[in-house]
Amino acid sequence: MSLKPLPSNTSRFEGCTLTGALSVTTSVCNSISVVHGPRGCAHHNFSLLHATALEHDGVGAPNIQSTGLLENEIIFGGEAALERTLARTASLCPACIFVLSTCIADAIGDDAVAVSRMDWGVPVIPVPTGGFLGGVFEKGVNNALCTLSDLAEPCSPEGTINIIGEKNLEYEVEENSTEIFRLLSLLGLSVNIRFVHNISHKDISHLGEASLNVLRDPGAAPVGDHLKARFGAAYIPSFPYGIAGTLQFLEMTAAACGVPFHSAVSEEISVQEEVLAGFSDLAGTRIALNEPGNASPVSAVAREVATALKMKVSDDGYRVPVPLDLPVGTAGIHRMLHRWRRAIHA
Repeated sequence: MSLKPLPSNTSRFEGCTLTGALSVTTSVCNSISVVHGPRGCAHHNFSLLHATALEHDGVGAPNIQSTGLLENEIIFGGEAALERTLARTASLCPACIFVLSTCIADAIGDDAVAVSRMDWGVPVIPVPTGGFLGGVFEKGVNNALCTLSDLAEPCSPEGTINIIGEKNLEYEVEENSTEIFRLLSLLGLSVNIRFVHNISHKDISHLGEASLNVLRDPGAAPVGDHLKARFGAAYIPSFPYGIAGTLQFLEMTAAACGVPFHSAVSEEISVQEEVLAGFSDLAGTRIALNEPGNASPVSAVAREVATALKMKVSDDGYRVPVPLDLPVGTAGIHRMLHRWRRAIHA
């Protein structure tokens, strides 16, 4: 009898811890991420991050170095290889270096933390990313965010907002952040930093200046708790989703910051009505949601929007796409409806 578990029963089915952490560290400008492990671990992630950057119209390649562990290091230990790689990387004079371990490096017992603490002339920050102990992609993201947050010192908050844990690999990362900026502006609030998306090592030092943190989604709750314990700032558990959810987001954020919300909510209701009016030609259309399951949060938002437009959800309707990630705010609803119209009139 085979004891090998099915992929759906293993944490590896949920993505690589190293990839999650690299999606964060490679978004710190003028930094270099050192992957302590075989070249394949670095090559796979370099290819993924580079392809994603090209989809976002980026022109640069992710700054990743590899210790390139071979059989000899895997048998006798790879700390010397890490020291050689850090010496070479430090000579490039980056603002900081992140050291990310791999399953193999952790399995053989390499002490990447001790090597990182040696004097390299530049800040070297180890990030725990060995996924074989049960870590997944989300764990890698959260580990990286918590580690980087410790680079900032507590200070007096200045009434601004941090955006925490953006999904740097999703296609609409910029569109989603733009929507959050817009909604916050309705309340007279501004963003301190996007932690972490295309910021500098120096920017991280300002993390504690915000009065409130807005998490990308509930999966980042461990980061929100860590930041609250370190800086005292409360957090909103996720970006806004759906018609009612967007209005609720405004109310929650306003309450947390002690600012009025009635004017902002009224203005956003007008925006939502205008968006829905722009798709009035879809009213009454029968649609079938192309989705993984009827009970998903994405399904709930899609059905809310369909109801608002008096569309009928039925198995024999036009099959319309439902996004993998929840559509953020009113702008996300607009993009989803645009795709529905294209599918209906295709």
